[in-house]
Order: sequence, then structure tokens, then C-alpha cells
Amino acid sequence: DLMQTTSIIPDTVSYNSAISACGACGRWHLALDILCMMPGQQVLPDQITYNAAISACEKGGQWSLAVALLKEMPEVKIAASAVSFGASISACGRGSQWQLGLTLLREMQRDACLPDRVCFNAAISACEKRGRWQLGLTLLNGMPTMEHTPNSRASTLTTMQGISYNAAISACQKASQWQMAVSLLGMMSDTAASPDSISYNAAI
Repeated sequence: DLMQTTSIIPDTVSYNSAISACGACGRWHLALDILCMMPGQQVLPDQITYNAAISACEKGGQWSLAVALLKEMPEVKIAASAVSFGASISACGRGSQWQLGLTLLREMQRDACLPDRVCFNAAISACEKRGRWQLGLTLLNGMPTMEHTPNSRASTLTTMQGISYNAAISACQKASQWQMAVSLLGMMSDTAASPDSISYNAAI
């Protein structure tokens, strides 16, 4: 409203910022309202718009809405990215929809959208929340090697590896597979990821 009264015409970037701000403070419903008003204001949403809206739903625990937005993207001629899928898979994990999360991971590969560590970690975490330790290990072993990805920072990769192992260790712990949890703890030493307090607490 302020932009209109000051004769400033809001554009896609403006709406994206507003949706992201709503998501950051947990107001997912307002984020969706802003997304819905964009066509009426003759402003076209883009990939960033949908990613921000999906993330808002994920943070708000609205897994069904997050997945619905992901499915809507091709209908409005917007390609879903690894960020889109990652946030949707994470939303499924929060909503105990681990099977749907794995389905989305498979759909990424079908749609030629390369899953990254964030997507795999979200899927492993979804399995961990439901005690599906075997599936978590399968995902951990099937993760792509990202160490030589252009522009990727070594510190970021190390952190992501740690998240992967911690989620898998936690899944084993919840299923009383303590021997496997300890084994994974030892395997971390062979990677760039060093065990931290989360790793040790999950393995105990």
C-alpha cells in the first residue's frame, strides 16, 4: 500500500522480498496471499517467488501447500529448481510424510533436475523422523559427490556432509541400531566431516 501511495510500482523483486519476509516470521498464510495477488497487479511470479512461498509453507509446517505449489510451477511455465524440491522435501519431513518426500526426490531425477546435498539431507531427515534407518542409509550411500562442484565452498560441503551423517546416525539410534550408529560415527572420520556433539549424542 505504501508503494502505491508513493507512486512506486511494485515489481516481482518487491513481491519476492515481501513473501520471503513473511516466511521468515512464520506468516505463511500472508505469503500465499501476496502470491495470489500478483496476477491481479499484472506482476508475474518467477522461480524465486515460488521458492520463497514454498519455503514459507515449509517453515509453517504446511507440507501439503508446499507440495501443491511445487506441482503448480510447471502449470505456470516456471521450472522447479533444486531449491524448490529441497524446501518441499523438507516440508514433507516436518509433516511426517517421508514417503512423499522420497517420491519428490525421484521426481527430480525424472525431470532432469539434479538433486543436491540439501535435497538428500532433507530426504534423510524425513526418514530419520520416522525411524526409517535403512532408507536413510541408502540415501546417504547414494548421495552424489559434490566436492568438485564449481563455486562450492569446502566449509559448506563439510557442514552438509555432517548434517547427512548426523541424520543417518539419529535414524539408527531411534531404531535401536546402535552398532550401525557407531559404525557411521567411525565412517565420518574418513570424510571431510568431523563428528560433533550432535553426532556423539545421536550415537549414544
